[in-house]
Amino acid sequence: MRAERLTDSICYHAEGPFWSSTWGGLRWVDLLAGDVMSLREDGSAERRATGSPVVACVRPRAGGGAVLAVEKGFALEDPEGAVTVLPPLWDAAIRMNEGAIAPDGSFLCGSMAYGATPGAAALWRLHPDGRTEPLLEDLTISNGLAFTADGSRAYYVDTPTGRVDVMDWDDAAGLVDRRPFADVASLGVDGHPDGLTLDAAGHVWVALHSGSAVIGLDGEGRLAERIEVGARQVTACAFGGEDLRTLFITTSREGLDADDDPQAGSLFAAVPGVQGATDERAFAG
Repeated sequence: MRAERLTDSICYHAEGPFWSSTWGGLRWVDLLAGDVMSLREDGSAERRATGSPVVACVRPRAGGGAVLAVEKGFALEDPEGAVTVLPPLWDAAIRMNEGAIAPDGSFLCGSMAYGATPGAAALWRLHPDGRTEPLLEDLTISNGLAFTADGSRAYYVDTPTGRVDVMDWDDAAGLVDRRPFADVASLGVDGHPDGLTLDAAGHVWVALHSGSAVIGLDGEGRLAERIEVGARQVTACAFGGEDLRTLFITTSREGLDADDDPQAGSLFAAVPGVQGATDERAFAG
């Protein structure tokens, strides 16, 4: 299967696609531009600046608007689109990267050092009451995170490990009992695990950075599907559309020469014959 290119190369480092009926479709981010992107009904894209040099992740907020991961922490968007950046969580050369809404309505997002320093990153939790805490530390490139429909488990990627891990969720303790689910390097595919999402059957779909593909893993972590993408640096994926059967895929131009990989930075889509998991969790703050 090969993904269809939906847009021109409009982003430098596209990331974090997410479909929500609360905001009427697909949003993603141009991470290092600090902009939130939206897909219009006519297939064109809208770009909105957040005022932050980085916006790494955007998810719905229960009262309208969105919760954002920005360079050094979190921000809240109100229903009218005004963005309030919360106090920074660190001063180091580290930025937020990828996240998800937890079953209790908190927002989780992981970080990475600009130089990808081993062990410098953490996975942070923003509680609905505004409290913050690190849930996992000693990470390097905290990446894809997605919860099962029943909220009991989460699948997670720290990219340099080459694995997809699985953890249990506890409302008080957060993510616990981290264990390997799939060793991507052993599956005979190129690239490194990046963003991920789940389908309605609980299978895991993983973007392969530097691998020009998204792969589908079955419940045992075995390779079940491969979707070819017309750009090497595939960053993330999410199911969307009214029937949740379209897999939207983001790609990046980060670090590329102007004439290298001409479709990089485009939004792609594929219809792999499965339905995405219904994920209408919203940040409760």
